[in-house]
Amino acid sequence: MNVKKLIKKFFFLFILYLSYNSTVLAIEGKIIIKIENEIITNLDIDNEKVYLSILNPNLINIDKQSLYIISKNSLIREKIKLAEISKYKLNKIDDEYLEKVIKSIYLKIGINNKEEFINYIESYGFSLSTIKEKLTYEALWNQLIYQKYFSQVKIDINKIKNDIISKKSVTNSYLLSEILYSVDKKDESRQIEKKINESIKKNGFENTASIFSISESSKTGGKLGWIDEDSMSNEIKQEIITLDIGEITKPIVVPGGFLILKIENKKEIKNKIDIETELEKRIIFLQNAQLNQFSNIYFMKIKKDFLIDEK
Repeated sequence: MNVKKLIKKFFFLFILYLSYNSTVLAIEGKIIIKIENEIITNLDIDNEKVYLSILNPNLINIDKQSLYIISKNSLIREKIKLAEISKYKLNKIDDEYLEKVIKSIYLKIGINNKEEFINYIESYGFSLSTIKEKLTYEALWNQLIYQKYFSQVKIDINKIKNDIISKKSVTNSYLLSEILYSVDKKDESRQIEKKINESIKKNGFENTASIFSISESSKTGGKLGWIDEDSMSNEIKQEIITLDIGEITKPIVVPGGFLILKIENKKEIKNKIDIETELEKRIIFLQNAQLNQFSNIYFMKIKKDFLIDEK
């Protein structure tokens, strides 16, 4: 990571940290939101601002009001998910899994190893245990979704095998970011699409993902990583292959909402086909994609049952 950029990001987070801690010393937390029996205070929101900015340093470029809304919505999602998780006997996540999640996070923000990441978060009053705790909440939610919906995941293994066998010797791989959003009424889709496009022009794609996306990738600016075109659905592939680096798709209808993708980069890859390895890779990808869709649908469903009172 560029040193000057790091210093700039560190300074931004340090200001957020000082603001949070000076508030703690000066006044007691003011209740901003009530979700059933749970509360969210202004101190919680300030703390979440720092946490989200650690995960997505690009938030340095966003205005204070937008960052406030992002942090507030993030905490609302977390509280609702925790309330749902508490109904089930889910309380443990494998440490190896958490380590993989942490590694994926620090690599996405340009940090090379875990030691550097620990120094990075500790500079702003956070510990690795705090980060792990919040990531554990999301992991438990994913476990719940897996238990509820895995039996409904549909994978056509024969079709995948045939696709692999007929695979071209050279294919494209895309570095993608996403914005996933939903609408309550069909006639609202155009309005939200317009707001998203305006925000992309003003704030950039990453920050717009943090503002509007309901996917968990919103916490890291919508980053999805490298995805081979052969792993994509036909609908998504048809939208992607016509675009150049830096361009974005029109909203794509997916279960639970609309998906906008941005091509951050792309490359050609020569295929050395190991059918079993490739089959396993694609099955995992398709399973995760469907489970993510179930996750978003289920969250939007249970959210309607919660009384959210904003002060």
